[in-house]
Order: sequence, then structure tokens, then C-alpha cells
Amino acid sequence: MLTKVDLTDPEWLELVKDDIREGLKGTFLENAPMAEVSSKTGYGIDNLVNIICEQTETQVEQRNTKTIPRLPIDRVFSVTGFGTVITGTLISGTIKKGDEVEIYPVGKISKIRNIQVHSRDAESASAGQRTAVNLSNIKKSEIYRGCVIAPVNSMKNTMMLDVKLNLLKNSRRVVENRSRLHLYTGTGEILCRVVLLDRDRLSPGESCYAQLRLEEETAVRREDKFIVRFYSPMETIGGGEIIEPVPLKRKRFDENLIEELKVKEKGSNTDVIEKIIRENSKNVPTVAEIAKLTALSEEEVRTSTEILEEEEKITSFSLKNDKYLWHKSFEREIEESIEKYLYNYHENNKYLRGAKKSEIKSRFLPKMKQNVFDLAVSSFVEKGLINQEGENISLPYFQIQYDDVYKRYEQNILKTLKEAGFEFAKPEDLILKAGGDKAEEIIALMLENKVLIKAGDAGITTAEIYNDAKNLLMEYIKKNSKITAAEYRDLLNTNRKTAISLLEYFDVNKVTKRVGNDRTLF
Repeated sequence: MLTKVDLTDPEWLELVKDDIREGLKGTFLENAPMAEVSSKTGYGIDNLVNIICEQTETQVEQRNTKTIPRLPIDRVFSVTGFGTVITGTLISGTIKKGDEVEIYPVGKISKIRNIQVHSRDAESASAGQRTAVNLSNIKKSEIYRGCVIAPVNSMKNTMMLDVKLNLLKNSRRVVENRSRLHLYTGTGEILCRVVLLDRDRLSPGESCYAQLRLEEETAVRREDKFIVRFYSPMETIGGGEIIEPVPLKRKRFDENLIEELKVKEKGSNTDVIEKIIRENSKNVPTVAEIAKLTALSEEEVRTSTEILEEEEKITSFSLKNDKYLWHKSFEREIEESIEKYLYNYHENNKYLRGAKKSEIKSRFLPKMKQNVFDLAVSSFVEKGLINQEGENISLPYFQIQYDDVYKRYEQNILKTLKEAGFEFAKPEDLILKAGGDKAEEIIALMLENKVLIKAGDAGITTAEIYNDAKNLLMEYIKKNSKITAAEYRDLLNTNRKTAISLLEYFDVNKVTKRVGNDRTLF
């Protein structure tokens, strides 16, 4: 806008306009309309209004009111009788009186007591509006310029940012790897180190991917803009856009990382969410966790995940409170790993029904919640990848072969226990007496098949001997109404320790109950 045009002649005005156009060449304002006005005479005011209306309708991008609300704080003060008041421009979403909010990065939770928009009380405020917010239950000293208010648990603090960094053409500075810079984003200023990911130095007019390692925590969102200034002397040298707001620590000159950042820079929310799910599949993130990582609303994340499910790029496991997600590529890796593991397991343990479910979880998905893991196992069973029998997991084709080796062990074990009679065997003693490297497997199988019984601390015996011991006990009590440990010991002609251990096992299994030093039938 050229003002005071009433004070100059037309020829001079044209020279000024030419100078301005020359200075704006190569910038985003190169083709911007130029309005000539005079506030004294009113000349050009109507034209200026028309230009503003046209720009508003065709050039201005509508603020997103459907995503999470974020208000960067630029001022904090106290008002007598009201308490703490903050001001700022709401950059996204909508806030209302009574909303519970969190102040990032300090982690304080507060409630919106009152809202003013342009100095007038309002029930709500929307993206783009200049806003004053009266917060309850928080002191002025607890928050500061640079903080952001947003819904509780909607964002995540970070000490690192993956960015696309652009240096100004007219900057006089070259940015070396690990240079110290001032970062400005939202209303905050933070010192940081810049790690150049694909080069050793960045010259004026150049762009590159970088990771900013901050000296203080912040909370931002993908696509937020930032400015960087040289550490000393303080001068603006460039800026850019945040690609990943909560990244891992990056290695330099990693081609896969650069390709990933290109996708995140140019991709849609759905593309970015797919990347995040792929990167975090081991942790099986929820919709709520992804929303927090991206600073998107849960509804936005849910919409994207539904698209990804339809495209068969992710798998979801729905529970009451949330949806757990992993990427199809990770799912295939897990399936292949489990198949390979079970194949080797069956080769080395051919008399066991399969690996324990808990063993599969701890080996392949240790961070997965148990109820989500149960859903994952069920999905593997439905696809015919595995069989589940109780707590045992096996490959679908696997069957135990009761071969000659098994029969020899079985015969030897049964003979040993029959000779022992009511002197039950401890598991380790029975394994030792059975001999051979398959003794433990085969004893476990015989226990599963109820050929053998483990009667608590009393030890292991055959089902036949166990039933004999049980029947003798019940007949004695029916006849005498009760039995002591000494009487049961004499009845079985065994030692006192075995008799007591066996009686305790019967108590637990509600065959008998203890009354003082006696046992009666339950």
C-alpha cells in the first residue's frame, strides 16, 4: 500500500512503484497488487477495500477449526479478582468457557474461566481470533510467554524437531553442522543445535533436512513454521517447516531417513500417520497416542486409520477404550518370525504341544498389552498361521508322534512310579531316574494327558496310584468321620511329609477340609 499519494506527482509515484517491484522480485510478494491511497482526500480507499475483499476470498486459507485448539501464549498477567490471564492468537480449533486445558510444556492443567475476543466477553473463540483467556487454579509465575494451551494429553513435549531448513538468499551466514541457533516457533524462543542430516554446511539460498536439538522442551505440530536467528550476533538467517514434532535421535547421511522425511514433508496426514504406525508398530500405538504424537485430533487420526485399513496397509485391534494399530509390513515380519521360531521349536521339542503363549509374547511382542496380544493371537489362528491349545502355540500341521522313543520312556517312567507306590516322586528325581534328554518333555506330556498326576508338593505319581490314595482316604473318612495326618501316613504306609503334602493338595482341591488337626470330607 502506497500512502500519502496526494503529496507527490504522478511521475515520482511511478518511480517509487518501480523501485518496490524491483525490491520484491523473487519473493512471494512479487506479483502482489499495489494500492495507492490518501487518508486525507480518501483517494483509493474503495479500491483498497476491494483488493482486501478479493484477497480474503481467493488467497487467504481458511483456519482449521475442526482440529485440536492451540493457543500460543504471548502475554501473562494477573487481574485483581480474576486471577491469571493469558493472551494470544488461536492458531487452530475452537475453545469454550469451561474447557479443561493443559499448558505445554510445563504440564499444568487448568480450566477456562472466561474468554474475551477483541476485548469483549465471549462463550467461545475460533482459530484466527485474537483471544484473552482467564485461567483458574494456576499462578502467573507457573506459565510464561512461549507456552501453548491445548486439550489435556493432546500433545507431547519434545527436545528434538525434524525440519526442512531454508536459508535466506541474502543471509551473510553459513550454517555449519551443530551450529548453535535461536529457534522461534509460535511465541517461543529456544536455543538449539542444528544437525544437518545430508551435508556438512548450509549456504545462503540453500535448503536441507535437519534435526534441531533443543535446550528446552517445547510442544509443536507438524507443518508449524519457524524462524532461526544466528546465535551471535543476533540476525535472522532463515526458517522453515516442522516435519516431525516428536522424532527419534537421527543419524546423519542416512538415505532411508531422507526418503522418509521427503514423504512426511509432502505427504498428507494419512501418509504421515502410516509412517508413524510403521515406525512404532513394536509398541502397537493407539489412536489416542498417535493423536498426541501428531497434535491432530483423535477424529482426524481415526479418519486416516480407516482409510489405511481399507487400503490394507494397517491392522487394528479394537478394545473398549481405544484402537491399537500396527503396520502390515510389521505384521508380516512378526508372522514370519513366529513361524520360523515354532518350526525350530517343534524340531527340538517334538513331545511338547507347542511353545507357551507367554514365551511368544515375551520374545516377539514384549511391549504389547496382554489383551491386545490375545486379539493378535486370535487373528493368527483365524488366518491359519498357528494353532492354539490352551496356553500352547503350535504350527497348524504339528502333531505329537507317540513313537518308539516315547513308548520306551513311558514304560520306564510308569515302572519307576509303580515300584515307588505311595512314595510319590519329585519331578527332578523322576527326570533323573527316567534318564535321557527327552525325559522332561515326555513327563510334561504325560502330565498333560493325565497319565501322570502332580499332587502339589507331594510329587508325581500315576493316575492309578493317585486315585487309589484318594479312594483310601475317602473310604476311611466315611467310616470314621475324620482322619489325622498320622492315620493317613499309616494307611498309605508312606512317610509323614508325603502324607501331609497330599492332604494339603486334597484340601486345595476341595476333597477334604481341615478341622483342627483332623480332616473331614469337603
